[in-house]
Amino acid sequence: MPLYDVFALLLVAAAVFGYLNHRILRLPSTIGLMVLALLSSLILVGLGRLEVGGVLQIVTAVKQIDFHDVLMQVMLSFLLFAGAIHVDAGQLGQLRRQVGSLAVFGTLISTAVVGLTMFFVLPLLGLPLPLLYCLLFGALISPTDPIAVLGILTQAGIPKDLETKIVGESLFNDGVGVVVFVAILQLITAGDTSPDAGQLAILFAHEALGGVALGIALGYGTSWLLRTIDHYKVEVLITLALVTGGTALATNLHTSAPLAMVVAGLIVGNNGRTLGMSDTTREYVDKFWELLDEILNAVLFVLIGLEMLVVQFEKQYFVAGIIAIVVVLLARLVAVTVPTLVLRQWADFTNRSLPVLTWGGLRGGISVALALSLPPSPARDILVAVTYIVVVFSILVQGLTIGPLVQRLGLGNPNAAPAPH
Repeated sequence: MPLYDVFALLLVAAAVFGYLNHRILRLPSTIGLMVLALLSSLILVGLGRLEVGGVLQIVTAVKQIDFHDVLMQVMLSFLLFAGAIHVDAGQLGQLRRQVGSLAVFGTLISTAVVGLTMFFVLPLLGLPLPLLYCLLFGALISPTDPIAVLGILTQAGIPKDLETKIVGESLFNDGVGVVVFVAILQLITAGDTSPDAGQLAILFAHEALGGVALGIALGYGTSWLLRTIDHYKVEVLITLALVTGGTALATNLHTSAPLAMVVAGLIVGNNGRTLGMSDTTREYVDKFWELLDEILNAVLFVLIGLEMLVVQFEKQYFVAGIIAIVVVLLARLVAVTVPTLVLRQWADFTNRSLPVLTWGGLRGGISVALALSLPPSPARDILVAVTYIVVVFSILVQGLTIGPLVQRLGLGNPNAAPAPH
């Protein structure tokens, strides 16, 4: 399917679903788009089984979309940069211990807990997988994606420091999770039968530290360019070039493009915007990246919904998916509790924030994309189906209930403005 037709299909679907959600469902934007895409997928599957004319062609077209390439190679860097550019680096710096521990150690803890638990549980369902594949699932399902819930948290009046913890963690643990996933996958493709801690550490350091270093260089280099001119069209173009060129450079250097874009976005958003842009330029840059972020998020969640058409489901996969939901939530609880207990004397963690950090740790498109990137095998079919079930539950159930949870815990502002429709 030509690339132009792919984006045409996704943008048209996003526009139609966005209109229907705004007029009828009135759900949070990303959640509403995904609900409508899921319903459309179910209808297409049903009509396809009835061999309704034209439906099979639509299903085939959707199946030809390479979700992994579209998200990981095209969309992810833009989404992460757009999110990072609006984060207050000063406040993030004050919370660096909490955010850093959650993003790095929390992700590693979650990966280990999920991987080891599924290694012992899956054989009970007749779906035994090697330990490395179970750890691979732990790595791809551990990164959190609060895009769908962030607006709800903001409208609920969640304390700013807790919001920064959730957003900051998600920006960095996306990169950490991808690095861990790539490292484990390299061991699998190399034919290793058991994890090698030394190899994993080397691969992790090269990807993660290299990505951070590249992001620092790109961020400060771009900020310097922005300070030397005052022309909003050129400055918007420079930020766009940073993301496209920086992603390509990171890929060729075999470092983490997600981490590079997060770091670069934080530097440009706070150093470049504050010191290198006029008020007019700052307004245009902000509006450009906010609009691009909204469009890409709309396309992403439509794509997640439509991916139901490519996932193979078996009865055992459903059972494994339900169990995985519980395992992932328990692993998330452990992953946020351990850093909290360790850092309690140095950092401001409240007992009431733990349920929000746990339940608000949504899984999203990155998890699905990583699962779909696996080479064809029986293990891939199992992991894709289980991942999809966890992600759909996370976005729909957790995403729709996190707002009431915040209010119930007394963390929300009762005078906060309602969600716009």
